[in-house]
Amino acid sequence: MTSEVTRSMEAQAVAPSEKARPRSFTDQLSETLLNPRSIWMYVLALLAVLMIFSIAVNNLYKEAFDFLLEGIRVTVLVSLTGFAFAQLLGLTTALARISKNMFFYNISTFYVEVVRGIPIIVQLIYMAFVIFPLLVDGLNALGRSFVATAVDTRYVYFTPMGKPTFAGIPDPRWYNSLTFLLGWGYALSSLTIRSFPMEIRAVLGLGIAYGAYEAEVYRAGIESIEKGQMEAARSLGMSYTQAMRFVILPQAIRRVLPPIGNDFIAILKDSSLVSVLAVNDLTHKGDLHRARTFRTFETWNTVTFLYLILTISFSRLVRWMERRFSPDA
Repeated sequence: MTSEVTRSMEAQAVAPSEKARPRSFTDQLSETLLNPRSIWMYVLALLAVLMIFSIAVNNLYKEAFDFLLEGIRVTVLVSLTGFAFAQLLGLTTALARISKNMFFYNISTFYVEVVRGIPIIVQLIYMAFVIFPLLVDGLNALGRSFVATAVDTRYVYFTPMGKPTFAGIPDPRWYNSLTFLLGWGYALSSLTIRSFPMEIRAVLGLGIAYGAYEAEVYRAGIESIEKGQMEAARSLGMSYTQAMRFVILPQAIRRVLPPIGNDFIAILKDSSLVSVLAVNDLTHKGDLHRARTFRTFETWNTVTFLYLILTISFSRLVRWMERRFSPDA
């Protein structure tokens, strides 16, 4: 009788631990595959298999796929660099938006309100064909002013071949200054609009466009942290910058990971807009292949399939990062 009671108590003690044991990967996979809500996954997998089979056996699809491979690289590169620039710009703008300094607050608010009110495609065109030409003109004028300043010192002379030379410099330290002015002067004055590839203009355009949205995401994340956190950090002797860096921002960034991840998927899809700047992204390469072969059906089927693969793959990566770095993890 005593042994039976002992075994019963042992079973009751073991039972909770067995219930608390985490499920294996096989159990989770089986539950997912047998779930009626996963039917869409089977349909998507079937379409993917049919598309892969078409690329493997159909020369028209294979030709389109081979032609579009370079576009995949450009699309991913433009999306990643534009998103990284948007994060830096967005976080900086968010800190300015919550600042008590009226100058920083008004500048950042003006940027957010203006950029969010203009379509992204218009911003890309404006950046490429208005901002950059003005930038080049300004840099050319600055370079010419550098050269003129160096020449006005009367220590710079030009040979018959137009090569600058120095004579009569009273202080050797002036030589470095004159060399700097002439070097940068000639470099800046020789810039043309072709010195800035369309890829750079597209990345900056996307970064500036999404930076305004990221600023609001970061601002909401920072303001969601209880005010007592900042007060406690300041009471421990931290400066405002230290408290923001070591206490507030780590918590805020973990909270805003889901919307930031969604914005990366959005910028990956919106990168197709850079095709209007003749950037060789996936959409532009698809349009070129369609115009070259007149195979509209095969070309845009392949483009659609590749975009779908990119977005789903990165979506899964984003979800894993959300679970990995979530506050409840």
